[in-house]
Formats: sequence, C-alpha cells, structure tokens
Amino acid sequence: MVTAPRPRQGLTSARIRRYHHRVVLQSLRKLGEASKADLARAADLTNTAIGQIVADLQELGLVGVVGKRYEGQRGQPATMLRLEPNGAYGIGVRLDRGLIEIALVDLAGRLVAQRSHRMALPAPPEALALVARDLEELIAVAERLAPSRVLGIGLARPDNLGSWLDRLDLNNPALPLWDEFDFAGALSRRTGLDVHEENDGTAAAIAELFYGFGRESDDFVYFFVGPAIGGGVILQGDYRRGATGKAGDVAMMPVAPSSLPSAPWPRGPFEILLTRASIAGLIRHLSRRGQPVRDLDGLTTAIAACPQGVAEWLDDCVEALVAPTLSAQALLDVTDIVIDGDLGAPLMNEIVSRLARALLRAAPEARAAPRVRLGSFGSDAHSIGAASLPLFIDFAPRSGVTANARMLALKGGPDARVA
Repeated sequence: MVTAPRPRQGLTSARIRRYHHRVVLQSLRKLGEASKADLARAADLTNTAIGQIVADLQELGLVGVVGKRYEGQRGQPATMLRLEPNGAYGIGVRLDRGLIEIALVDLAGRLVAQRSHRMALPAPPEALALVARDLEELIAVAERLAPSRVLGIGLARPDNLGSWLDRLDLNNPALPLWDEFDFAGALSRRTGLDVHEENDGTAAAIAELFYGFGRESDDFVYFFVGPAIGGGVILQGDYRRGATGKAGDVAMMPVAPSSLPSAPWPRGPFEILLTRASIAGLIRHLSRRGQPVRDLDGLTTAIAACPQGVAEWLDDCVEALVAPTLSAQALLDVTDIVIDGDLGAPLMNEIVSRLARALLRAAPEARAAPRVRLGSFGSDAHSIGAASLPLFIDFAPRSGVTANARMLALKGGPDARVA
C-alpha cells in the first residue's frame, strides 16, 4: 500500500496561521470595530488563537486599539480594535481612453490623495512619464505618513483599448498602440514596485468587495456605467478572473439593437451592451438631440438642457441591461447586482430604480428578480479599486491562499512572527 507523505508541520502551520491573519483582518474590515471576543466568533477561532493573532497584527502595525466598550457586558470592559489606517498603503493607476487617475489608499480604504488628468490617452511612453511623476508625489505623501508602508501599485485599464472605437465615437491614433505595450512591466521597472494589473471593471468590483457592499455579501455581479461599461464577478468573497482575465467583461454581452435613432447601425442580429449602456451612447444621443458634448466636463450641462433626451437614453439603457442581468443571475446563482458609474448619484439612482422595476416584470417563473443596489464609490471606483489590488492580494482571505513571501512582510516590519 502506498501512503502519501506527511506534510511538513511547520509549513502547514505557517500557511494556516497566515490564512487566519487574513481572516481576522477581513472580519475587522467588515465589522469596523470589534473586540477579541467579536473576532473569535466572526472567524470561528478560539480566544487563545485570536489573542495570538491580534498580538501579531498589532506588532505589524496593522491593527490598533480604539478604546473600551462598557455597555452590554459583564466584568472588565472589552478592548475595541480596528484596522490601523497607516498600517499599509496601496497606490492605484487608472487608465481610460479619456482619463488618467492615480490614487493613494490606506488600509482602511480611505482615499488619501489623488491626481487626475482629463485628456485623450496619449501614447504609452508619454503616459508612463506622466504617471511616474504623479507616483513619485503620492509615494512621498505615504512616506511622510508612515515610512515604508506602500505595498505596491495596482493598474486598472480597459482591455483592448484600440477596439470598438466606432461604438465609442473615438478617433485617437494612440489607442491601438496600447494593445501591444506592457505598461505594467514598464511601470514596475520605472518605480521598483510590484505592479498588479486587472481590467478596470474588475478593479472597481474589488473596491466594492473590499470596502463597499462586500462587507455585507460575498456574492454579487458588478456593473460600472462609464464612457464604456465594465464589470466584475464576485463569488465566495473573491473576484473571478476567468481563463484570460476577462471574466465580468459585460461590455461584450450580446443585446438586441437599440431603437434610438442615434444608435450606430448594427453589424448583425445583435449589438454589444457597450453600445447602449454607456456614457458614449448617452453623449451620442444628446448630440443627435442638439446638445453636442465635447468632453465629459460638458456632459452635466447637456443633461440639464435636454431632459427628454436623457429619459429616452435611460429607457434604452435599462432595457439593454435586463437580459445581461438575468443571464448573470441564471449562470452564477447570485441574488445581488451592484451598479455604479460616472454619471453622478441622481442619474445612477434612476438607473438602479428603473432596472429593479424592469427585472420584477421580466423575472422568469419560479425565480425572484435579483436585488439591485447602487455602488459605493461613483467616479472613484476604478482608482480606489486599483489601489486596493495590492492590499487585497496581501491581506484578503482568498481561496487557495498559499505561502506568499510578501504576505504581511511589510518593509521594515517584524515579519518573523508570521513566517
């Protein structure tokens, strides 16, 4: 009889302990403030284990004391703990066809500093120089707050920047250059920091998972209505990448062609969701209604000047979202849909409420319509999500977590206790 070799006890214990560190950090993120007893219940660990883990995390500077809880308990007041905001920082770079953003986010998810450039995306070398200058400034901000606590850089950008330009009404000769350029690698070489790249919709979904609706639910599908439309898939408290990193690419979901006279002529029996549920589609329709929009900054004026045109686009946008939403529910068995976007709270709330009503009407027999809720971050979702990437990778209790040399090994920090 062949018996499997016994795993090395030290390695197994280290991995379990490392995973429990992540579980406790996640519990604190969801609870906001908690006692050790609260954490033991949330993480399903013993009080002794929690005591050691909290001591580890305090020594690493990741958990701090906020005070005592006196109400509703017997004996000594409970010491209340929280994530230490200065315990770690992530920097996010968001690249879009008309925008470059760089953001600094702390461990508690607070947006500490941000740089934004509304401009047609230039060729990669020019963008790299601009981003590197902003990164230098934001790293200096983080160093003043807490030296050597920047874990890395998250990069969020759309896939295939040089494609579908006719559907987005764009004519930028620099965009096709991006499809062959390794910006993440160039950025890492330029800064000396680890760079983690994800699709921009996935990055925004990670922000929602880490610091938004993910505090309430581990399973949801995420849509972001921006110049295009993107999204992400969150299952069992983790984001899904798919075979090529394009899971949640809702822009490519097939929908019926639009009935709006402003819509481009369909290429076949189906259109893609990007054409109908995007700011590009809204701008195209407002221009057809006599309110041309030269850039996103002029969109607010055009929206106020043409409410009927906005209402027509809203009807078309929501109609286009119904089938993809029900398809996501049927395929992934999720009960919650989160929608965010660049359009501001009033219009985004209108999309959410209209879609919720449309789903109630369209839900198939024996199935309840998915719940729809507004996302947490609006226009900042992509940059916060990008900055959250290094924090998520190092600190989230992801399925299949293995020994990671950077796990809780902050520069200058006492990492021996978690090794």
